[in-house]
Amino acid sequence: MLNVEKIRSEFPILTRDIRGKTLVYLDNAASTLKPTVVIDRISRYYNLETSNVHRGAHYLAEQGTIAFEDARETVRNFVGARDKNEIIFTRGTTESVNLVAHSWGEANLKAGDEILLSELEHHSNIVPWQIVAEKTGALIRVIPIDAHGDLDYDAYTKLLSSKTKMVSITATSNVLGTIVPVKKFVEAAHAQGAKILIDAAQAVSHQRVDVTAWDCDFLAFSGHKIYAPYGIGVLYGKAELLEAMPPYQGGGSMISEVTWEKTTWAAVPHKFEAGTPAIADAVGLKTGIDYVMNLGFEDIKAYKKEILAYAKSTLSEIPALTIIGSPKEQTSLVSFNLEGAHASDVGALVDQQGVAIRAGHHCCQPLMRKLGVPATARASFTIYNTLAEVDALKNSLLKAKEFI
Repeated sequence: MLNVEKIRSEFPILTRDIRGKTLVYLDNAASTLKPTVVIDRISRYYNLETSNVHRGAHYLAEQGTIAFEDARETVRNFVGARDKNEIIFTRGTTESVNLVAHSWGEANLKAGDEILLSELEHHSNIVPWQIVAEKTGALIRVIPIDAHGDLDYDAYTKLLSSKTKMVSITATSNVLGTIVPVKKFVEAAHAQGAKILIDAAQAVSHQRVDVTAWDCDFLAFSGHKIYAPYGIGVLYGKAELLEAMPPYQGGGSMISEVTWEKTTWAAVPHKFEAGTPAIADAVGLKTGIDYVMNLGFEDIKAYKKEILAYAKSTLSEIPALTIIGSPKEQTSLVSFNLEGAHASDVGALVDQQGVAIRAGHHCCQPLMRKLGVPATARASFTIYNTLAEVDALKNSLLKAKEFI
C-alpha cells in the first residue's frame, strides 16, 4: 500500500493554511497538486538548462533537445505506443481534441457522415466536433448513459453504422467517475470501420493507459491531471493516420522547406508542433509520469478504491445529501448535492472550513441536463488524501447545512 504520509510530505502546498484551517484539497479531478520533484525539475531547467530545442548548435541546445525528446520517449512508454513519433506535445487535452477534430475531421468528414459522442463528455470533447460538423455537414449522435451513469453499450452498438466515421469518448467521467470499458468500445467502432479517440484526461492518474492494447486511433490527456505542469498535454495518434493528416497550425519547426510558392511539412510529430514548444513543461511532465510510475498503479488503484468506499459511506450519513451516480466501476470522485442549496453555495461554505472541492456543471452542461440538476458539488481524491480528510469534508458539510 501507499505510504500516504510520506507522499503528503512531498507536496509542499499541503502545508498551507486556508482561512485559518489546514488545507484539505479535494479538487484533484480539476488539477492535481505538484510534488517537489516536479517543481525542482522545472526550476532546474530554467536555472541551468534554458535553451530552445532542435536547431541550436551549442551545448545547451543539444542538452535541451535531449531532455525534450527523452520526455517524449517517457510518454511513449507510459501510454504503450509503439513509436515515440506517435506522441505529439500540445497544450492539453482540449488542444489535442481540437487538433484531431480539425486536422483529421476536416480532411475526412463529409455531409451525412456521423460522429458519435457520449452523454458523459466534457465540453472539450463536444464543442470541437460541433464546429467541425457544422463545417463539413457531418452529424453528431449521442451515446446515452443508463440510470447508474454507465455508458449504454447496447445503445452504442445500435447507433454505430456505416455512416459512423469517428467515435470520441471519455475513458473516465469527470462528473460521475464512470470508468468506461474502452477496449470493447474500440472494437465495436473498428468493426464498423470508424476511427475512435479516447479522452484520457481523468484516466491517466488512476489507471494504466495502453493504446496498443486498446487499439484506439487517438488518445489525449493533460499534464496537470497527473502531478505535472499546466500548459502541456499529449496527443497520441497511430502513425499512418498522423502521416496522412494535414497540419493543424503553421509556423516554425513544423516545416521541411519554405518558398514563396510552396511549403513542405516536417515529419511527424514535428508537423503538428508549430513554434517553440513548452520545453520545461514537457520535462516536468516526464518527471510527473516517473513519479506515478515509481509509486505503481496497483497500489494507487487499491488506495483510491479504499478512500472512495470510505467517502461514499461517510457522505451517505449526512441528512439530505444525495450522491449522484452509481456506476459499476468508478474512479475516486463523488458528485453530490445538498437539499435546499445550490452546489456553488455548498462549495463556498465548505471553503470557509479550508476544504477545497469543485462546484458547478464541470464543463458538462449536457450531462447536467440529463441528470436533471443545474450543478453538483464534487470531491475528488488522490494519493495524498487521507480518510481524516474525508471526515473533515463531512464535518464541513454538516456546518454548511447550518446556513442552508
